Amino acid sequence: MATTTTPAPVPAPPASAAASAASAVSGARSPAARLFGDTHALGRRLPQLAVGLFLYGASMALMLRASLGLDPWDVFHQGLQRVLGLSVGAWVTICGAAVLLLWIPMRQRPGVGTVANVLVLGAAMDLTLRVVGTPGPLPARIALMVTGILVNGLATGLYIGARLGPGPRDGLMTGLHRRTGRSLRLIRTGIELTVLAAGVLLGGTAGVGTVAYALAIGPLAQFFLRWCTVPEAPAGPDRAA
Repeated sequence: MATTTTPAPVPAPPASAAASAASAVSGARSPAARLFGDTHALGRRLPQLAVGLFLYGASMALMLRASLGLDPWDVFHQGLQRVLGLSVGAWVTICGAAVLLLWIPMRQRPGVGTVANVLVLGAAMDLTLRVVGTPGPLPARIALMVTGILVNGLATGLYIGARLGPGPRDGLMTGLHRRTGRSLRLIRTGIELTVLAAGVLLGGTAGVGTVAYALAIGPLAQFFLRWCTVPEAPAGPDRAA
């Protein structure tokens, strides 16, 4: 009479080993995923970021050439340029890097767009200043100011809509909001009034352009964000789980 033998059950791996294997699988992300986080539609988002940042720097130069008043941060940058030298674009870069350092104690994590913001804005501004002169007649200066504000709104929609990280100054605002619990509007107003006052004391130009920018940039950015924001990747079965 034949006898059958039942195979011995295979022992399950220890819980620690299973956890280590799961961690290794989840940690095996591509270099692009580690750098950008969400890699969806990078073929659109990266060029959109580059165009948005260049246009943002160019719009700052147009407002400067109009000589009718700058946005608060550029009043500050221009004041530093008049007192300490260097170009306005150089001070845009220096101040952007300094503000980015303030993210460290707030444990803010910069994105690719954050670093690109620091590197591109000032260079784009200086390049545009080299090719655009200051128009003499007042109507031409008003037109240049209006163009600068409109382009700035479009640029804001492009670079924020690319979803590759906020600018250093926006990150400072959101970081302070998270740490203090104060409203974003209150924090933004406080920061911009502070840099505006410092810029005026240093000799920066505030005027009708400053007021027009403050009134128009919010609605313009909101309008362009509707058209420029790249949608997130649709949730797959593993994302929905």
